[in-house]
Amino acid sequence: MKIVPTGAALGADIWDVRLDALDDATFQDIYQAWLEYNGVLRFPCQNLDDDKFLDFARRFGDLDMAPINANGGNWKPQYPELAVISNVVQDGKPIGSLGSYESKWHTDMSYNELPPKASILYAIELPLEGGNTGFASTAAAYDALSDDMKERIAGLTCKHDSSHNSVGQVRKGFQEVYEDREDIPGAVHPLVAEHPETGRKVIYLGRRARAYIQELDQAESDALLDELFAHITQPRFTWTQKWRLGDVVIWDNRCTLHRRDALDPNERRLLHRAQIKDAKRMSAAA
Repeated sequence: MKIVPTGAALGADIWDVRLDALDDATFQDIYQAWLEYNGVLRFPCQNLDDDKFLDFARRFGDLDMAPINANGGNWKPQYPELAVISNVVQDGKPIGSLGSYESKWHTDMSYNELPPKASILYAIELPLEGGNTGFASTAAAYDALSDDMKERIAGLTCKHDSSHNSVGQVRKGFQEVYEDREDIPGAVHPLVAEHPETGRKVIYLGRRARAYIQELDQAESDALLDELFAHITQPRFTWTQKWRLGDVVIWDNRCTLHRRDALDPNERRLLHRAQIKDAKRMSAAA
């Protein structure tokens, strides 16, 4: 096994390893690399069926059930932990979620009381261009804040909006607009949290949408969240995954944001995703 860092604020490639044939010692090396390189690893040239993909994902922990699709069911009922990310339409119906739109910067399912600790994607079909995935290190971004900003955001909490997905679509059963911000559904998390395994402080933002900071009025909240998102997503804190067939990428939702470029809806894109449960909620940094 060979580990090659991306040279960016986060991420490394893991070469010369088969994810369906790992011994425990090799996996422990992989897990430590995952923590060391700020929560993003890419495994090129994999060949996995659904069972093998999910078996590898389970090495990181118990799996979440995949989010219910717009029809109220699973994309693959025989694999309820498997989400299908695709723009492909067959017989007038999508075979997966998120289509061809740009996906804004976000953390997966942070609107839940207990968000997944990690997400993992496997590339099965790809367009000629577009659909690349960007990652940002919220730990490196926190470290680079001024002392005044660190003091300003310490102890604040953020309400994470669950009514919209990462491409801006209203989720089934939710409203487009809520009269009062307190009515916006979602979980509340500390704005500055401590990573439970590395101990690093992170800026835990989730997604912009209708999120707000509880301790501030709306105008102050909007201004601060806009400033923090702009800070975290500077190029010095980011790395972009340009997908190749067979790539498997895992990221730590506790210390990263991610986004996706739009793509040509006439070109096929198909990836499978699993999410790993966390043991406990992110706690506020001391």
